[in-house]
Amino acid sequence: MTNPRIRTVDLNCDFGEGYGAYTFGQDEALLRHVTSVNIACGFHAGDPHTIREAVEMAVAAGTEIGAHPGLPDRVGFGRREMAVSPQEVYDLTLYQIGALDAFVRAAGGKLRHVKPHGALYHMTGKRVDLAEALVRAVRDYDKQLLIYGQSGSVLTAEATRQYMTPVSEVFADRTYMQDGSVTSRSRPDSVVSTPEDALRQALTMVTMGAAPTIKGGKTPVQADTICLHGDGPHAAEFAKALRQGLEMSGVILKPHSHH
Repeated sequence: MTNPRIRTVDLNCDFGEGYGAYTFGQDEALLRHVTSVNIACGFHAGDPHTIREAVEMAVAAGTEIGAHPGLPDRVGFGRREMAVSPQEVYDLTLYQIGALDAFVRAAGGKLRHVKPHGALYHMTGKRVDLAEALVRAVRDYDKQLLIYGQSGSVLTAEATRQYMTPVSEVFADRTYMQDGSVTSRSRPDSVVSTPEDALRQALTMVTMGAAPTIKGGKTPVQADTICLHGDGPHAAEFAKALRQGLEMSGVILKPHSHH
């Protein structure tokens, strides 16, 4: 008998995060396995040439495209918090969505979602004022866009409050604390180390609605989409193992806009 908790889930990855002469991630290899991508929009990573190439690759592969706006911090890859105001969050979000969408439209594609990057993701996941500004920017641009945010975060709650559609995200390759937050990258145990462990964690989150924690317990999560970071040295290997393992377990993988 099929487990009633097994269901449809999206598998997403961050994408197009190089810039200039610098490449980053394993974009081509990842495209074979994920169902949606979050493309860097030029602030934490990406430039016009990189964005165009990333969009064209995703459109050709038939993969759903999302905007991945970040803080203007290339040196820190957008992973360091900045003292930005709600108005600045609104402006930088709207600016980056518009820039990416120009390339998506030119390539004959359609923008489907927005997922903030790095520090912006975590700041809007905790602070109501910043979440309100980001969601409002997305809503003002296109009310049909989905908003990806961490399961249980302020961001997903704010999306619901503003009558937008939230997509609750979990991480296959990051470990969890007991309170449901991801473990800080400053800790050596912040990253899931093997494809087998990533698949085991993903299956637990999708089928049981809970994530294993670093102390051995579990914390409740809602797994609408699973994120795999594309900047790890074995990202493509993880993506392949996740896709094959999830599908063999009866989980249907497809973009959330098709659910």
